[in-house]
Amino acid sequence: MARELPVAFQLVTKSMPELPEVETVRRIIDREVSGRTIIGASFRDFPGVTGATDPATFDALISGRVISEPERYGKYLVLPLDNELALLIHLRMTGRLLVLPAAAPPARFEHLAIHLDTGHDLRFADQRKFGRVLILPANAAREQMSNLLGPEPLGRDFTAAYLADRLRGRTTSIKAFLLDQRNVAGLGNIYVDEALYLARLHPLTPAGSLAPDRVGPLARAVRRVLRTAIANQGTTFSTFENPYGERGSNAEALAVYGKGKTGMPCPRCRTPFTWIRVAGRGTSFCPRCQPLNAIDQSLAE
Repeated sequence: MARELPVAFQLVTKSMPELPEVETVRRIIDREVSGRTIIGASFRDFPGVTGATDPATFDALISGRVISEPERYGKYLVLPLDNELALLIHLRMTGRLLVLPAAAPPARFEHLAIHLDTGHDLRFADQRKFGRVLILPANAAREQMSNLLGPEPLGRDFTAAYLADRLRGRTTSIKAFLLDQRNVAGLGNIYVDEALYLARLHPLTPAGSLAPDRVGPLARAVRRVLRTAIANQGTTFSTFENPYGERGSNAEALAVYGKGKTGMPCPRCRTPFTWIRVAGRGTSFCPRCQPLNAIDQSLAE
């Protein structure tokens, strides 16, 4: 059994889905699998989906086990079992968890089906084969998440005081800071751009230069864009679907993400959005609503 996270589970800043999409999956999976008994597992073309655990061992470890309430840590899902083990799931870029009748044909790019006593399956599909479904001791999974990730942005530990302390002395850009999972768990390119736009902060602003009166609004902006996206069941541009195969509707609520490439107008001031690369990620912002002052510009250069 794999006890250490493999390379595929190390800190990721270029993955999708992000926190709202994974939380959408968690809530549906909770309704469908909590308290259900696993009766077995079937593999298709990619046994590596379970990491170092071979298919026969994986099947033996989960068969007959009852699934407890799913947990989410940033972009990761943990499904505890009643034998002190847990399934640790990372969707990465194109992974999907689907709930389907056991008699349904395989989903496109399906690699793993976990059969439940309800006559349904929990299936994992992944076009790019980056995602993983690992089995390891539940406490070890939680400890790994605690060691890898910063606080949950919707949790009580993510406060303006925490953010101010974590920002102090940082010379990296505020966007790179927010993308770093060690600082805040679950944020990715979409919701960082949205939060910075809402907080009126230029993405290249040096993190440590943020004035005290800007920290609280940034924390509130992060929480606001995440709550909106969760209410809309996530953002779908290409592959994300919830476990029922439904697309998220949050793309319609996005104010800035992706709009700099085509110079679409800012809804607040009508200035064309600008597109640059920050921390290796395509970044859209409004040069008027999110100005970079002269001091910050000199620090960012």
